[in-house]
Amino acid sequence: MTLKVDRDKATGVAVVTLDREHRHNAVDLATAAELGEAWRELRFAEDVRAVVLTGAGTAAFCTGIDRGVEVPQPASPYSADDPLIAIGPKSCDLWKPVIAAVNGMACGGAFYLLGESEFLIASETATFFDPHTTYGMVSAYEAVHMAQRMPFGEAARMSLMGTAERLSAHRAYEIGLVSELAGPDGLLPAALRAAQTLAGFPTEAVQGTVRALWSAKQAALHQALAQAPALIALGNLPPQQQAELFTNRRTAPPPRLR
Repeated sequence: MTLKVDRDKATGVAVVTLDREHRHNAVDLATAAELGEAWRELRFAEDVRAVVLTGAGTAAFCTGIDRGVEVPQPASPYSADDPLIAIGPKSCDLWKPVIAAVNGMACGGAFYLLGESEFLIASETATFFDPHTTYGMVSAYEAVHMAQRMPFGEAARMSLMGTAERLSAHRAYEIGLVSELAGPDGLLPAALRAAQTLAGFPTEAVQGTVRALWSAKQAALHQALAQAPALIALGNLPPQQQAELFTNRRTAPPPRLR
């Protein structure tokens, strides 16, 4: 198993943990399947009224799709097989509130998860970046999700700058991507406090508010995501060239504070 789901019936909170610390909690095909199954199962769990999503360890929340995963693609330029497209809670029709506790690096495909969480609480050591352009790949789904959560200029800068810079937790807090900062040891307790508060309210009112909030942006989100497969097909380098760029990657820059 690459995912842990711990339920606390006393508080009504479930903690979903990406459990691949040795791979910086990158998502392989098994993890993608387990995430979808977990969200669908939590839909029917009457004892769960709020969820905290995090990653094992302190180095990374999630670093997107595992580079070792091979995903065969259809020959047609009009379709693309994306194993991450249904790893988020909203994609699996879960409307219980999900709080992301970001502990370390969050990049690339991690934005599928962050984009479908209600709000983010981050460790002061967390960083955010999108490596796609550096490796000859179009940031489509990821950029769309972040453009929904950040000022456009900040989302554009992160999506375009690739691995050349990382957004610090403090800068992410300043621009509203993150709603609360905590010390590394205080991250999970902070997320649990918020989740327990939500779980203590009447669940119909909470879930109705979640749906109302998402209705404000879903039309635009769906229209934007519909363009993603074609943009990826047009703009991505062949996999071999992507792999060569990844092999020659540079040392990570210090986080951008301002």
